[in-house]
Amino acid sequence: MADIHLSNIKKSFGNTEILKGINLDIKDGEFLTLVGASGSGKSTLLRIISGLEEQSDGQIRIGGTDISDKRPKDRDLAMVFQSYALYPHLTVRENMQVPLRMRIPLWQRLPFADKVNNESKASANSINRRVQEVSEQLHIEHLLDRKPSELSGGQCQRVALGRAMVRKPSAFLMDEPLSNLDAKLRVHMRGELTQIHRDIGTTFVYVTHDQVEAMTMSDRIALLVEGELIQVDTPTNMYNNPNHLKVAEFIGSPKINTIPALVDDHGSIIFDGQALDNIKLNATKCDAPITIAVRSEDMRIVSYGDLKADITHIENMGGEKIIFAEANWAKGKIAIKVSTKEAAHLTQGDSIYLEMNIENIMYFNRDGSRIQQIDIMLEAA
Repeated sequence: MADIHLSNIKKSFGNTEILKGINLDIKDGEFLTLVGASGSGKSTLLRIISGLEEQSDGQIRIGGTDISDKRPKDRDLAMVFQSYALYPHLTVRENMQVPLRMRIPLWQRLPFADKVNNESKASANSINRRVQEVSEQLHIEHLLDRKPSELSGGQCQRVALGRAMVRKPSAFLMDEPLSNLDAKLRVHMRGELTQIHRDIGTTFVYVTHDQVEAMTMSDRIALLVEGELIQVDTPTNMYNNPNHLKVAEFIGSPKINTIPALVDDHGSIIFDGQALDNIKLNATKCDAPITIAVRSEDMRIVSYGDLKADITHIENMGGEKIIFAEANWAKGKIAIKVSTKEAAHLTQGDSIYLEMNIENIMYFNRDGSRIQQIDIMLEAA
C-alpha cells in the first residue's frame, strides 16, 4: 500500500512560515496534483514527503508507517525532477541501471564482476531485464545505447521517468517534470504520463503551477495558496464548485470574471447601481460586500441590456473566440467565450451588452469564502 498521510505539516525558514499546517490524505494508486502559484509551498511540500527537506513540525505516514524521520533512500519513493538530471557520460541503459546498481553490494558493481562471479552475473542479468522491460513500456528501447546529448527533450523526460520506474517504488514524486518542454510536446507528454499512471497503478504526486496540467491529468487536485491548503477535490468539482474565490480565480482559463457587489437589507444583490434580478441572499448585514464570479462561458452577448462593456481585444482560439472587454461595473477585464460566428461582426473598440447565466453565478464573501448554494433563493417569477 502506498497511501500517503500528511498530518499538520509545517515548514518555516527563520521567521517566514512556508507551510502552515498541511493535512492531506493521498490515496493508494491515485494521481494527485499539488498546484499553486510560485511561492505557494508546493515544491517544498513535495521535498518534505521525499525526505529531501525536513519539516518543522508534523508527521508523514506511508502505508501506515511513520517515515517522518527516515532518510530519503529509506522511504521507497522515486523523484522525477524539472531538470532531467541524467548523467551525460552514461548511455540511456546505464542511466536507467543506476538506481538498481546502487542497491547491490559494492563488490558486485566492480568492473568485470559479472564475468567471474555467478551471483554478480545473476544481478547484472536481473538489472538488464528490468531496464529492458521498462524501456519497452516507455517505448525507448531503441535509445538504450545513446547518450543524453543525442536525445530530444521528450526522450530525456522518458528516460528520467524510466530511471525512477525500474526499482518499482511505492510512489512517484514529480516536480514540474514537463516545464522544460515546448508546448506541443508538453501536451503529448501529459497524455503519456496519464497512460503510464493507468498502466502501472502506482501513486503519483505531481507538482505544477500549470492549472491545465492539473485539470487534464489528475484524479484529484490540491490547491495551495501561500502555504495553506485551500481545497482538495476532483478537477470537475474544483472548476464547478470552488470553495474559495482564490480557487475560482486560479482554476479555469480564461480567468473567471469577478464583479464587486453589495447585499442590501432585503437580501438583494446590488451592483452597478441596480439589483440582480430574481436572486436573493440570506444576509445578516445591510450593505455587506460580496464578489460575484462568472465563467467566460456563462457570459453572453445580447442586442441590448443593462451591462455595457467595450471590447479591448479578441483572442482567436480557432473553433471559438475569447472577447475581452472593459466595464466600470467589473473588476478587471471581462472575458466572454463565443463561437467564431458570434464574433464575426465584432472588432476592437465596439460596445457590447452582456447577460449572465444566473444559474451558474458564484458568490463569495469579503474574506473569499464561498456563499453556498443553500443560501441562494430563486424568487418566484
